[in-house]
Amino acid sequence: MGDLEKEIALHHEKSTPKDASSSNTSLPELSWTDAEETAIRRKIDWHCVPIVTVLYMFCFLDRVNIGNARIQGLAKDLNLQGTQFNWALSMFYIIYLLFEVPSNVLLKAVGPRFFLPLLVCAFGLVSLCTAFVTNFGGLMGARAVLGVFEGGAMPGMAFFLTTFYKREELLFRIGIYVSAASIAGAFGGLLATGLSRIPEWGVAGHTLHTWKNIFFFEGIITIMGGLLALIWMPTDPMTAWFLNERERRIAAERLLREHRADPAGKIEWRHVKLAVMNVHNYTCGLGFFMINVTVQGLSVFLPTILKDLGWESTKAQLYSVPPYVCACVVAVAVAYGSDKSKQRGIWLAAFSVLAIIGFAILRWVSQPNVRYMAVFFVTSGAFQGGPGFLSWAMNNSAGPAVRAVTSGYVLTLATIGGIVATWAYIPDDAPKYHTGHTINLGGQIAVFCLSIFGIFYCAWENRARAAGKRDHRLQGLTEEQQEQLGNRHPRFHLWT
Repeated sequence: MGDLEKEIALHHEKSTPKDASSSNTSLPELSWTDAEETAIRRKIDWHCVPIVTVLYMFCFLDRVNIGNARIQGLAKDLNLQGTQFNWALSMFYIIYLLFEVPSNVLLKAVGPRFFLPLLVCAFGLVSLCTAFVTNFGGLMGARAVLGVFEGGAMPGMAFFLTTFYKREELLFRIGIYVSAASIAGAFGGLLATGLSRIPEWGVAGHTLHTWKNIFFFEGIITIMGGLLALIWMPTDPMTAWFLNERERRIAAERLLREHRADPAGKIEWRHVKLAVMNVHNYTCGLGFFMINVTVQGLSVFLPTILKDLGWESTKAQLYSVPPYVCACVVAVAVAYGSDKSKQRGIWLAAFSVLAIIGFAILRWVSQPNVRYMAVFFVTSGAFQGGPGFLSWAMNNSAGPAVRAVTSGYVLTLATIGGIVATWAYIPDDAPKYHTGHTINLGGQIAVFCLSIFGIFYCAWENRARAAGKRDHRLQGLTEEQQEQLGNRHPRFHLWT
């Protein structure tokens, strides 16, 4: 049954013999040992995962540095009134949402090796130029253009990794690179503290200081990172510069044997239907939506929240670092443990409880040090959720084309959460931010409920399939039509 048999085999932890041949593979007689494949995978790890992690860190850094700039005088110098800062944040996410799909279409045409570094250089340039805005209109324009170039970054980098890794290898790597959001939060606080202390400099009429230095120098760093990525980033397994000829053939062949088809094949309407009609995708999409309300909101507003605890700007910047470091470590550990246990929902539910406790403390406790402790609970509990829900949805989608639609669908819902996040914390709610913390508390309770629902739904569906209650779906279908059932096939086992 082709693709479907492979999907079922992966779910039951069966392996395809390395010397097996396939009519769909370009090099059917090629064989290799497990040790060779492991060595190749480690080479790919060292040359692909770090580069996308660093690039996504730059992406997130240039997205959220506006929060660091805000408490260093941006709002005062640009004379931002009322909710104008929130509108500037919303503008980014609205444009970001609109350009995710067009950007990925260009990515497929140009190729990730050149397209992704050029995207990074572009949004680095926009960050640099933000240092020269003088009013609300200029800030809105800069954030809109930033959304154009950042829209394709996260899905584009995920696509790049799929061209090098098998399915069971991919999720942990995605977890590592998405954890760059936490790294950016930690690094951003330290960097903003140092850059804001640089004495005023420049020429008459164009002097740079405090918040302007944050945008200017972080933009330069991002551009340099993008230019270096043009040299370092490989194109695909068959042309990877760090592999020899035999290693390239093995790296490409192992992916062809996993998919038994071209992983870059065209997406058809039936693939879209399978993704959109999948109940589990709604569970994961809504869960990621709620997670993103917290993650995107805290990433921008955390310096402001800490400053409103009574700490001056520099101290607030520095105090924003440890929670992000903790979140990064937890996110990578959870991704590893989740892959090893082959469980998703229980990890998501358990850590959402930690975030619930954190937001409850922030909502009802007044003592600053206790509230600061709660920030650790929130970042550790929530920041691991995005990769968890995304990987859970992809686990339960059969075939590369359906997984491609599923990932885009779930990420689109998550981006809408980013728009909501920009309005969770408004000036009138300062300094306690009861409304913002209540919204996020409710969101994390929803994450817990969705995780539990996902576990029970997948377990219930697996039991029904094992009992033969879904076998009627096969009646009257040819072998090819049965294969096209994808995740609806009675023998497709869902991850819980």
